[in-house]
Amino acid sequence: MSEACVRVLVVGLGTMGTSHARAYKAIEGFELVGLCTHRAAARGDLEAEFPGVPRFDLLDEALAATRPDAVAICAYTEHHAAMALKALAAGAHVFCEKPLADSLEAAERIIATAREAKKALLIGYILRVHPSWSRFVEIGRTLGKPLVMRMNLNQQSAGSFWEVHKNLMKSTSPLVDCGVHYVDVMCQVTGARPVAVHAVGARLTGEIAPTMYNYGHLDITFDDGSVGWYEAGWGPMISETAHFVKDIIGPNGSVSIVSQESAGATSKSADHNTHTRTNALRIHHAALDANGAFAKPDDVLSTEDEPGHQDLCNREQQLFLEAIRGEVDLTRRHEDALNSLRIVFAADESVRTGEVVRLSR
Repeated sequence: MSEACVRVLVVGLGTMGTSHARAYKAIEGFELVGLCTHRAAARGDLEAEFPGVPRFDLLDEALAATRPDAVAICAYTEHHAAMALKALAAGAHVFCEKPLADSLEAAERIIATAREAKKALLIGYILRVHPSWSRFVEIGRTLGKPLVMRMNLNQQSAGSFWEVHKNLMKSTSPLVDCGVHYVDVMCQVTGARPVAVHAVGARLTGEIAPTMYNYGHLDITFDDGSVGWYEAGWGPMISETAHFVKDIIGPNGSVSIVSQESAGATSKSADHNTHTRTNALRIHHAALDANGAFAKPDDVLSTEDEPGHQDLCNREQQLFLEAIRGEVDLTRRHEDALNSLRIVFAADESVRTGEVVRLSR
């Protein structure tokens, strides 16, 4: 494709959709041609920040009016597949927030359709463009095998944050929605095949469907002997204590993301900015000297200059632009996205059946 400006339509203008719209506005090479969201006309905040950009309630209407080169899908997960397929049928490239779809079959269909149409499809795994998380993965790979990986992202939410979480849980559990990021990290670190998943969940509120849970914990076993766990809970009852744990442990030592967020009176765990912030990486060396003491002190790598949430969204959309221009091959990313989805959907199955789910090759 030529270096002409890519005309982009954003669908879904919550936290992530608005951040991506800002990225399209800021990056040379994109032109923001439309914003599509529920009750668009009433969104004065969008007019204030994106003056003159047409607003639409319905995707069909927006596609017909703007005829975009690309569509960014940032709506709730249950809408992703239908919207992505409509955008691809309209001849557009697609950026889609994670999870790609609410079933593995739907995700596979989106990827196959994008490949057949020869259109770029970038899935919003924001940690993959984060330099500190990339370094975390690189260090984890030096720790030997097997690995033990411990991760969580609990969110104590109230007000508008809790409303968003309840809307998400109409179709998507916390283990699926956030879990894809962290099991993707585990798969990157081990380079191994996941073979079994076991998970438990609990419904801690009557404000969600009886079949949904707002707290979950999954365990993964890999074919190299590595193991990992991930925990996610949403709601006003969730504890702020140890809500952010990111550890990789191997025979040679460990690496941890050290969060310096304090557990004060004001909840921070539901803030998107804290979900990607690392502050520092602590590297622990397991080697002992002749006296049985640690031969080397821990190394602490400061990450104070890391990009913030908006900067990361800009990085993601710059990658999308490069993919549209044919400068980046996204095939491996698609395979990895399906792999992480397979794991979290297996966790969902395990919660509901109480059984260990064996993963086929």
